[in-house]
Amino acid sequence: MARGILYGVGVGPGDPELITRKAERIIRTSPVLAVPEKGSGEKLALGIVGDLAQGKELLYCAAPMVRDEAVLDAAYEANADQVCAQLDQGKDVAFITLGDPTVYSTYLYLHRKVVGRGYEAEIIPGVPSFCAAAARLGKALCEKSEQLMVVPASHGSVEECLTQDANLIFMKAGREIGALKRTLADHDLLDRASLVANCGLEGEVVCPNLADLPEDTGYFSIVLVKKD
Repeated sequence: MARGILYGVGVGPGDPELITRKAERIIRTSPVLAVPEKGSGEKLALGIVGDLAQGKELLYCAAPMVRDEAVLDAAYEANADQVCAQLDQGKDVAFITLGDPTVYSTYLYLHRKVVGRGYEAEIIPGVPSFCAAAARLGKALCEKSEQLMVVPASHGSVEECLTQDANLIFMKAGREIGALKRTLADHDLLDRASLVANCGLEGEVVCPNLADLPEDTGYFSIVLVKKD
């Protein structure tokens, strides 16, 4: 029996209409959907694909929201065990993930482990959340010779990045939004910053001027800082 193929499928930031035609085809033809489970009870990627998930076998894959490498690696090994068991039965598995699988996604850890075991895996790109956020703001991410830097807001590199000659995207900034606003203000950049939270999802917030944001936002918050 031929082994199945693992597909890492980006389903975009939230709006189901941003699912690509290729992603839809892969989801429709894969008998098994692997769904990231962060432990909060929220399965956003599954909600985005909606009816495409009907009739599929669902495989929940742990994605702990911790930084303990041992805990994370154990979870990824267990996920690989589950997925490879399905592949050994000749079933294709579509692992659905928010945005694009190559941008701060837990999928790549699974991808490496499955490929390392000798199985076939393919990445299906999706619309990155920061591209969708810029579109909602009606702003370009970069023009002409401008550079663009994408930064995880929660990993302590904000101050250093502000010294770079580049437009900045701060990903998943919700928990750090207060500190980020203060740091931007200290560098006279707050008036150049915009925010989109929960882009394409319920509770979406579009704030063209970050200084006007009245309160903290959720985890899925993206801040765009235009240097010029």
